[in-house]
Amino acid sequence: MDKICLLPRKLGLGGPASFQARLAEALRLQGISVTFDPDDMAVSAILVVGGTKYLGELIRARRRGVRIVQRLNGMNWVHKQKFTGLKHYFRAETGNWILSTIRKNLADRIIYQSEFTQAWWQRAYGPSKAAGTVIYNGVDLEEYNPAGANSRPSDRYRMLLVEGHLGGGYEQGLVTAVKAAELLNQRLRPLELMVVGDAPRALREQVKTDQVNIIYRGVVKRHEIPEIDRSAHVLFSADVNAACPNSVVEALACGLPVVGYDTGALPELLVNGAGRIAAYGGDPWRLEKPNLYSLVDAAQEVLNNQAAFRAAARSQAEAAFNIQTIAESYCKVLLED
Repeated sequence: MDKICLLPRKLGLGGPASFQARLAEALRLQGISVTFDPDDMAVSAILVVGGTKYLGELIRARRRGVRIVQRLNGMNWVHKQKFTGLKHYFRAETGNWILSTIRKNLADRIIYQSEFTQAWWQRAYGPSKAAGTVIYNGVDLEEYNPAGANSRPSDRYRMLLVEGHLGGGYEQGLVTAVKAAELLNQRLRPLELMVVGDAPRALREQVKTDQVNIIYRGVVKRHEIPEIDRSAHVLFSADVNAACPNSVVEALACGLPVVGYDTGALPELLVNGAGRIAAYGGDPWRLEKPNLYSLVDAAQEVLNNQAAFRAAARSQAEAAFNIQTIAESYCKVLLED
């Protein structure tokens, strides 16, 4: 039996943890053993999810002939455009150094989460000697589906925002969501905004409004996400220059159409009518304020054509984000010559 090491073990909030848990289960279903110990002598390959501080273990494994595959999303960049504190700045720079060092010196193969991600790394650090492959994130299409329980309101629209953390330089996502909800509430029947994730109290006070109802669900368990996705009419993907956001993939699998700006990988993911892309209108890399009206127009189109967009969202998930198919693609990179 082949054995693969996933490194480092991802726990807690965020896309990498969700991805690692799903991939581990999908690999086990294919008869592949999974460990988190890079010194396990039975390991055939190590999949580094982003970066890891265990560089010594990677070097030892590589000397034993173990294949090292690095999965890359984006890199830290917001700290260079917005002051988030010296501690955060140095942590972000250290993270980028670890990622780039593994990519340049230790990885035998690289899996990029999107075409956008691959182009970004090549632009910032140049081409890699290791062969690169683009594989999107995936979900269990039986767990994430449109047919389960939901509490989607019939007397109002509900726009959903799902992010792990909305602080540390990413506050603009919630600010934009609230302003968009206010405009949509004026244009359409009553609309409310549901926010899932860690939203600092100071930020919640900053965006407080009397014009639209905001529901803060806070941090939720991973298994709660499908029902939450099914409870909304549209998801706003707030992350600027996102590599391949799990919240988008999860929403589409639940038949929830997505709107967002034309940054990052969203133009790759939201195809075939699965949602709508809005023109950012400024320079997202400088965190300039986006064009709010283009986003609201996109959301209004989705809300006015729910049946078509919801069906297309699920179809796109089935075509591109099935975790079993994704796992098979990973196995080819990890285990095949």
